[in-house]
Amino acid sequence: MKIIKVLGTGCPSCVSAEKAVVNIVDELNIEAKIVKVTDIEEIMIYDVMRTPAIVIDGKVVLAGKIPSKEDLLPFLVDNFANNACCSDENYESSCCSTDENQSCC
Repeated sequence: MKIIKVLGTGCPSCVSAEKAVVNIVDELNIEAKIVKVTDIEEIMIYDVMRTPAIVIDGKVVLAGKIPSKEDLLPFLVDNFANNACCSDENYESSCCSTDENQSCC
């Protein structure tokens, strides 16, 4: 089961981020535990400068905006998870290879 933490102090964007995560997880029918983290000291552990931030399985995957399904999909769907680095917007400079026998992650 994935553990998803939504980091934020309770501002409207943080509340919207939590709702978005819940909706995305429900839509994709993914088994996940969603935890809202509002404690500033715990948020600081993740070294994020802007909230809301999304942490999946201990890794910060997004900060400073409300997540979209496209933002979270590589980190939520198991067969995409191993190639999450390949979801970079700048594909050309990512570590991806077109050779399916070669992996970067």
